[in-house]
Amino acid sequence: MRLNILLIGVSLVSLGAPAFAQTAPSGRQDVPSPGAKTAAPTTTLQDALSQAYATNPDLQGQRANQRANDENVPIARSQGLPGLNATGSGNDSLYNTASNPLTPSRQAQLGINLSQPIYNGGRIRNSVRAAEVRVNAGRANLRGTEADIFTQTVTAYLNVIRDESIVRLNQENVHVLEVNLQATRDRFQVGDLTRTDVAQSEARLALAQSQLRSAEAQLIGSRETYIRVVGTAPGVLAPPPPLPNLPEDVQSAEQVALANNPFLEAAQLARDATRYDTRVAKAGRLPQVSLGVGGNYSNYLGSIGSVGGASGVTSNVPNATTSATLGVQVTLPLFQAGRPAAQVRQAQALEGAAIEQVTLTERGVIAQARSAYASYQAALRVIESSRTAVQANQLSLEGVRAENSVGTRTILDILNAEQELLNSQVQYVTAERDAYVAGFSLLAAMGRAQAKDLNFDSRLLYDPNVNYARVRNRINDWRDDKTPKPVATSTRATPPQGAEVIGAPLDPTLQRPVDSDRPNP
Repeated sequence: MRLNILLIGVSLVSLGAPAFAQTAPSGRQDVPSPGAKTAAPTTTLQDALSQAYATNPDLQGQRANQRANDENVPIARSQGLPGLNATGSGNDSLYNTASNPLTPSRQAQLGINLSQPIYNGGRIRNSVRAAEVRVNAGRANLRGTEADIFTQTVTAYLNVIRDESIVRLNQENVHVLEVNLQATRDRFQVGDLTRTDVAQSEARLALAQSQLRSAEAQLIGSRETYIRVVGTAPGVLAPPPPLPNLPEDVQSAEQVALANNPFLEAAQLARDATRYDTRVAKAGRLPQVSLGVGGNYSNYLGSIGSVGGASGVTSNVPNATTSATLGVQVTLPLFQAGRPAAQVRQAQALEGAAIEQVTLTERGVIAQARSAYASYQAALRVIESSRTAVQANQLSLEGVRAENSVGTRTILDILNAEQELLNSQVQYVTAERDAYVAGFSLLAAMGRAQAKDLNFDSRLLYDPNVNYARVRNRINDWRDDKTPKPVATSTRATPPQGAEVIGAPLDPTLQRPVDSDRPNP
């Protein structure tokens, strides 16, 4: 297994370079032809991952959802903290048939009340615990979202590299078939070939041109997908680095995934939170005790004194009064028409659903780890066989051309040999892409494809603990956050992508006319 890991680390370096820039199967080093355009990479895989981590709207939205999730803890805690209310009122009697000299015609009141829950059957305590567990579950989901976004980024990155290589291969194939067609026509003019040979060359060129158009469309789609995920145009992509920490066998992959997969951890925490929800529901049948302190100030605004003075009646009723109260309130539910039992049964049913969700998520994690490992291993084998096929097809094409020069092979034999070489080259670059994506998907299933695992600058990492620590103990009713503004970048200004590729010729074997062993000038 260690040998396979080394193989993928080496072979993938060639995927982003002008294709097959490593040592060719025949033993010689491929050299770009004079005048071929080359370009230094402008974007690395680490750059793409960092850009997606900072600006992807899906990830930014999940972070905002987690911040909202954090607020459930202070909301739950507030139910057990003291509550302070102030009241005020004022009135002036315009007409009252039951009035007498001692009846005030104006009155103003101010009151203040403080209440403190003493006992509520554990409802508040369990609500806080459920909220805290759900905060941890949200953090696990956030890590899982990070891994998903990184997997999408790696897939988009490798798709662009693969499709650029395939476009270059098809461009080279079209060029070769154009040369072949011209040589076939020249030989037909001198009577060396038949009209059938010309028609076969024309048909194969038309087919190659249609394949090139399809490859270009696929490249444009891959580049647009890259923009959607990363937020910027791909530019010239550098070869991806080797994948680290891949497992040695499927059992190791499965065990690590079951221990570290963030989505499985989130499902387990969500299940734990529902247990507290059931306790909260059961508290609805228990007594509730609260302590209340209140104060009240009333003022008749001189209305008693003025009335008394006009009638000659002496009154000892004061115009202003104050009062204070201290009390304990006990509420004992006796009959609630079955509502508490229904709430408990509902909470228990949701707890059962959460338990089953853990099993469902666990099944998915196992299947993902096993299938990603199998895909990775299969892609490695395809890389090995494709490399052998490329080597064999290169030798076959050279042999068919040589045999054609002495009249033992036809033009159709050469066309078929060129097509087989193209097919094996496309299969090779596709297998390299598949191996890398499968390997990264395996790391994601194992919980090893999160931001902390990808060598990011620690200063750039998003820490959800910071916001939780900031809001958990807040009790100020007026301490809001700033109005939210977009964090993810818009792609409106990104120009539509084309199918242009810059790179060296893909295979010197194809740089030869149909009837000669000499390279093209």
